[in-house]
Amino acid sequence: MKALGRLLRAAGYQTKAYQSAEAFLNEQDASIPGCAVFDHAMPGLNGLDVQEALLRQGIHRPIIFLTGRGTIAESVKAMKAGAVDYLTKPVHKVALLNAIKSAEERDKTQRIVKHGIK
Repeated sequence: MKALGRLLRAAGYQTKAYQSAEAFLNEQDASIPGCAVFDHAMPGLNGLDVQEALLRQGIHRPIIFLTGRGTIAESVKAMKAGAVDYLTKPVHKVALLNAIKSAEERDKTQRIVKHGIK
């Protein structure tokens, strides 16, 4: 995940890493624009669990999954629940940056619809 952070910072993004999925759920601030990048396989809650927890809380933060062990069924479940993308490792940086660009657009659109912001 350190390499991911370096790549995103080099591309001009502000990043924040969390010690665990549970820490993310407790500490993330839905009012701050952005997206989340989850590995499907994480200790404790997996990425799909986190996605489901956010949706139960009414938080529709755009999510990108990045995994080395995902299955077709898991990717379909993630996408049906609203994931922006489900990428496999090793991920090409262009594919990841394109997914983040799509997530940014989705987040902007959701905020405009929710708050009437132009």
